[in-house]
Amino acid sequence: MLNSTLITYLASISAGIATTCLMLLLINFIRGLEIEKNRSEDSRSLPLFFKLILPLTPNVIKLTQGPSFDQTRDKLQQKLQMSGFDLSITPDELLAIKIIYAIMGFIFMFYCAFVGKTIIGIIFFAMLVIYPVVWLKTKVQRRHLQILKALPNVLDLLTLSVEAGRDFMTALRDILARRKRDAIGEELDRTFKEIQIGKPRTEALRDLGRRVQLPDLTTVLNAIIQAEELGVSIAELLKIQGDLLRNKRFSRAEKLANEAPVKILMPMILFIFPAVFIILMAPMILHAMKTMFQ
Repeated sequence: MLNSTLITYLASISAGIATTCLMLLLINFIRGLEIEKNRSEDSRSLPLFFKLILPLTPNVIKLTQGPSFDQTRDKLQQKLQMSGFDLSITPDELLAIKIIYAIMGFIFMFYCAFVGKTIIGIIFFAMLVIYPVVWLKTKVQRRHLQILKALPNVLDLLTLSVEAGRDFMTALRDILARRKRDAIGEELDRTFKEIQIGKPRTEALRDLGRRVQLPDLTTVLNAIIQAEELGVSIAELLKIQGDLLRNKRFSRAEKLANEAPVKILMPMILFIFPAVFIILMAPMILHAMKTMFQ
């Protein structure tokens, strides 16, 4: 009887794991579907849950264009520029999506409260309200990390090109043409095009720093601007900045490596130790119980 119950539990757990894996595969497949064909090819792909709500946003955008939402729109615009999604979705659309999610969550919460499942409704409401904020924050952090990883290499290539006799803009153009498209490449390419259409170089570099809002990148750009204004050698400056950023990257990696044992302690206690305990102790416990009940 005990063995059959244990087998039933194991079969249920296995079925649950298999169902979860299938759902994750289905979600990843759905995320890859293209729904909006009228978007620019250069724009980034939005999450499926945003694409499904976007057709409803024109009905709500009128509510978000009031003066009471000006500060919120400005913050969203900054976050979208930092994440690189400012060409994919407007602050008004994102704010409308947040409002629609809040309304949907409130309706579902009211329904759950009516049928006696208030806690589930509250959790679902909180998830819908938090999801756009968490998504945008995650995208900003991921883009900043990509820029931090690639920036020292870009500075090294600029240093070599400038030391070889090329001017800064020519070296930047050649590097962008040969490098694989990434976060720092997209931002530099945008700045390069702004300079080509007539914007002053210093102003375009300052706009790049304000757009990305990454302290390390801002430091490098300010140093380049000061070197250009004071007539200092840009090649030597780029080399120094590249070495500093590389040292910071190594220090950051060492810090993360030192934090890894502390961060892995809780997952080990919650997931690994119980599994090991079950594997080691379950046969002895089953044998003891079988002996006791015989």
